[in-house]
Amino acid sequence: MNDAANAVSRAAGTLQALRENLSRVILGQPTALRWLIAAFAAGGHVLLEDKPGTGKTTLANALARSVDANFKRVQFTADLLPSDIIGVSTFDPRDQAFHFHEGPVFANILLADEINRASPRTQSALLEAMAEGQVTAEGVRRALPDPFFVVATQNPIESAGTYPLPEAQLDRFALRFGLGYISPEQEAAMLAAQNSVHPLANLKAVASLAEVIAARQAITEVRIGDAMRRYIVEVVGATRSHNAIRLGASPRASLALQRLAQALALMDGEAFVTPDHVREIAAPALAHRIALDAHAQYSGAAADEIVGEAVARVAVPA
Repeated sequence: MNDAANAVSRAAGTLQALRENLSRVILGQPTALRWLIAAFAAGGHVLLEDKPGTGKTTLANALARSVDANFKRVQFTADLLPSDIIGVSTFDPRDQAFHFHEGPVFANILLADEINRASPRTQSALLEAMAEGQVTAEGVRRALPDPFFVVATQNPIESAGTYPLPEAQLDRFALRFGLGYISPEQEAAMLAAQNSVHPLANLKAVASLAEVIAARQAITEVRIGDAMRRYIVEVVGATRSHNAIRLGASPRASLALQRLAQALALMDGEAFVTPDHVREIAAPALAHRIALDAHAQYSGAAADEIVGEAVARVAVPA
C-alpha cells in the first residue's frame, strides 16, 4: 500500500509540474491545460477545435517542450499522402535492398495541425496508430514509441477545402475541446510576455518519459467503486436515449470517461473518483462521439449542451 501511495504522490507531482510549466506560456486557460494533461496521463488523444490564433499549436508545442520526448509536427494539406505520415521504403543500390524510413508518426508527441485539410485516405493513416499504437506499412506491423500522444487541431469555421473527420476516427480522440478567447487583461499580459522573446524559447522540460509512463501506471491505483462505474455507464447510456441524439456514445466512451476521471482525481490528489470528476469531463469526452438528429442540427443545438442535458438527468450516487 505504501508503494502504491508513493507512486500516486509522485505521479500527481509530475502532472502538477507539467501544468505549472504550461501555464507559463498559455495564459488564462486553466481548464484547457487541466484537460490536456488529463488526456495525456490517461493515454488518450486530444482534438483541439477552435478559431485561428487561439493558441492550439502553441499549446501542443508547449507540452512537447515540457516533456523530454520526441516531438514531430505534420501540417495537413490536401496533397499529403499516407506515406508522408507513416513512412516509406526506398531502394539502396549499395546493398541491393529496400530500407524503411520512418515517418513523423514515429514520435512520442505528434501534432497533427489542421487535420481536416487532408483527404480521408490520409486521415485514416492515423486511425491504426491512434487505436493500437502501431502502423502497418507494406504489410509489416511496426510499433510506435511509448508513450504515443496525438494532439490534432482543426478550424471549425472554414469548410472550403476541408474533409470532416469520420465518426470512427473521432471516436479515437479521448477529448475534443476548444480554447476560446482570453480576457483583455490576460491578452495584454500575453503581449508583454512576448515583447522581446516568445516564452516557448525559454521553456524547459520538467518531466521525463519514464515519469510520464509512471504517471499513466499510477492512474490505475486511483480507486473507483462499483457505484461510480455504474454512474459512468448511466451517464454514457443517457446519450443513447436522449431525444435529440441519433447515435449515442459507444462503450469505448465509457472506458475513456473512466480513465479520464481517474486522471482528474490523480491531478487533484484524490485517492478515489468522485461524481464531480465524471461530470466535469463528460461533455468534452462524449460530445464528439454522438450524432444529433436532423431537428437538433437545424435548430443550432450544440452537442456539448445536449450531453450536458443528458448528464443532468442521471442521478448522482450517494
